[in-house]
Amino acid sequence: MLLALFALAPAAQADDARILSAEIVRGDGGYVLNADIDIELNPRLVDAVMRGVSLYFTTELRIERPRWYWLNEVVVDRSLDYRLSYHAITRSYRLSIGSLHHSFDNLDAAVRTMQRVRNWQIADTEQLAAGVSHDVELRFRLDTSQLPKPFQVTAIGSRDWSLGTDWATWTFLPGAAGQR
Repeated sequence: MLLALFALAPAAQADDARILSAEIVRGDGGYVLNADIDIELNPRLVDAVMRGVSLYFTTELRIERPRWYWLNEVVVDRSLDYRLSYHAITRSYRLSIGSLHHSFDNLDAAVRTMQRVRNWQIADTEQLAAGVSHDVELRFRLDTSQLPKPFQVTAIGSRDWSLGTDWATWTFLPGAAGQR
């Protein structure tokens, strides 16, 4: 029985999402985030999209400035929201990012677009103090709170509806050498 448990453990972790890389760089008027996320929709989520259920995903970013005398100060708390849907009449997938909408011929192309976060404006130059280290946290997840109510009930405690990464954390030093 113990051997079966160890055999299933890698398979259970194989479909989990993870953040492959993430960096904050200086952009026009502030700092931008570039990240690559590895996600794969399981058959249950693919079936839900094919049946007309919109899936909502979010990329969450939090930047804190450590303080020795109190709790860390939250400097940036942002999210980037995605809505993935299928339109049966046009047989196309639609990915909405804020007020922007993109249509795709297949689901893989829409998912690949969510996997690559590029030039996401996260902070103005004056928000992050130069020369002071900041703690950064980033994650990507399926937002089940925006699903229709029957699916929210089904999603409670179900592995099929719990797609998301762990928080990726690193330290960022604004104004450090090597940044543009």
